Amino acid sequence: MSWHVEVDEHTCIGSGMCAALMPEVFVLDGAVAQTVVSEVDGDETVLDAADSCPAMAITVTDGAREIGPRP
Repeated sequence: MSWHVEVDEHTCIGSGMCAALMPEVFVLDGAVAQTVVSEVDGDETVLDAADSCPAMAITVTDGAREIGPRP
């Protein structure tokens, strides 16, 4: 199972929560976060990173279905 992870650079406020939770997926690049990889194996921690983003700038999709952030 592979999930697509994306950070909206226009929404991101650079809190660093995602990079702290999953440095293998997210890095801070100046004032915003970026993904190191855009496809990841299904991992609850990726969803936790999307959930913890204060700007809700991270989207996780499984095919066409958005699975993160969770409601």
